[in-house]
Amino acid sequence: MNQGKSGPLEGIRVIDWTMWQFGPVSTMMLADLGAEVIKIESLDGDHARQFHKVSGAASTLPGGLNAYFQSLNRQKLSLAIDLKHPKGVEIMYRLVEKSDVFVQNFRQGVAERLGLGYEDLTKRNPLIVYGSATGYGPNGPDSGKPAFAYTGEARSGSLWWAGPNDGQPYNLQSIADQISGITLSYGILGALMARERFGVGQKVDVSHLGSMMWLGGNKYGIALLTGNNPGRQDRTSARNALWNAYRCKDDKWIAFSMNQSDRYWPGFCRAIERPDLVEDLRFNNMDVRADNRTELIGILDESFLTRARDDWGKTMDETGGIIWERVQDVWDLPNDPQVVENDYLVDFDHPVLGPTKWLQTPIGYSETPVSTRKMAPELGENTEQILVDVLDYTWEDIEALQDERVIL
Repeated sequence: MNQGKSGPLEGIRVIDWTMWQFGPVSTMMLADLGAEVIKIESLDGDHARQFHKVSGAASTLPGGLNAYFQSLNRQKLSLAIDLKHPKGVEIMYRLVEKSDVFVQNFRQGVAERLGLGYEDLTKRNPLIVYGSATGYGPNGPDSGKPAFAYTGEARSGSLWWAGPNDGQPYNLQSIADQISGITLSYGILGALMARERFGVGQKVDVSHLGSMMWLGGNKYGIALLTGNNPGRQDRTSARNALWNAYRCKDDKWIAFSMNQSDRYWPGFCRAIERPDLVEDLRFNNMDVRADNRTELIGILDESFLTRARDDWGKTMDETGGIIWERVQDVWDLPNDPQVVENDYLVDFDHPVLGPTKWLQTPIGYSETPVSTRKMAPELGENTEQILVDVLDYTWEDIEALQDERVIL
């Protein structure tokens, strides 16, 4: 079942018993790094296969496909089995014996009731790396509480550090699922390294709550040390006018990222043709600029509305030493030379959709490059192949299992 040399995890087999986004992000990243990922689905499939609208936008694709599932499950093989049937569980046990990693993201207690908890699987394979994706972590009074991305974002305090400063929680659009999946793949890689060095398997626990707190990063770290609230700010009242974005004449935005504002202030003022602001007592150092920030940003807003963004960008480059960038949206990315040259998006000729572009795991390896080899599988597409090639079932066994509705 070798799909060709591709990435540093070639030869690693991952059992992916996950659905929705958190778990599938993690296992897809492992697949992008070359692991063979076998997605375990019920006979009616991952519920994400029927998820045809995301944030109010349709995700339906030709051929009965949907973008939500396709974008999270490329590179994987699909094995559809009934895990409520003893023979289905036995298939899973036999697969665990021949695998390196097992990942699940079900509510606490579900895996254990089916005989698929960590303690159950270590009896079959003591070296298994068992990844567990949860909402709130394995311990504590709410460890069994149901959760999705938004509840993890809410519990972690994250809804207060994004969006406008209007006193209302801001919807982060499932960032928790993405960062938690990334964190889980990171944890699994560490466990695989420990297995190589120390000869031990282990359980890896990652949650929405913990991952989102970690994503808060220095904002949370400083708050915990100083007691100061890590609140958000409207761009119209940003304390540093040189760490902000401005609308240009062509309705495009330009962003600046200069934290040492006194160092950059004179050159910036020359670039916008307002040298008078350099010595203006309201703005001549970072403290007074912060005190008069609303007035200053209003002045800068008026200045940037006089010229198109590309014109401003050319001026900033000619001035030199100014750290600026275009504020892009997703439609700008396919034509961005930095995106293209670094393979952050990859082209793939999909058998149903035709030529398409896909996000690639953004890690570069000089000797074992990341690659996109196949798209998301149809439900149960590889069931017979896996049972025969990996688990040594006979075709008579498969026919009997199909008759009993253990497999598709």
